[in-house]
Amino acid sequence: MADAQDALAETFLVAWRRPDQVPAEDAANLWLYGVARRVLANQRRGDRRRRQLAARLEADTGLRMVPGPSEAGDASDVLRALARLGDRDREVLRLAAWEGLSHAEIATILGFSENASAVRLHRARRRLKQAYAKEIRPGGTHR
Repeated sequence: MADAQDALAETFLVAWRRPDQVPAEDAANLWLYGVARRVLANQRRGDRRRRQLAARLEADTGLRMVPGPSEAGDASDVLRALARLGDRDREVLRLAAWEGLSHAEIATILGFSENASAVRLHRARRRLKQAYAKEIRPGGTHR
């Protein structure tokens, strides 16, 4: 429902920003349908990118990043675990996972060697796993 509301709002925002492109009379409805179609396509691409990111994070860290229907607490546990880390660890993890950058690109941005980038990312992932383990109680229950 929220996605539909967001799509409708975005569609009318486009119409509001581009009044000179909105055709007159009955053609306006068709134009709005076309805009809505593109807005929905953008939403689907964004959802797909978020799922791919979650899969990459899961593969890299071994942690489940997107909760399934029966695991509502997992995402918040991961976010709390991420918040436990220092700024440097969070930064390198975000650059690798959320931005999809390579070791070389991270090194360029942060100003150190590619090897140092790989080592820092490895250590940050290890610390994230440790922080996540503290968020999960023995027996697999959430705090």
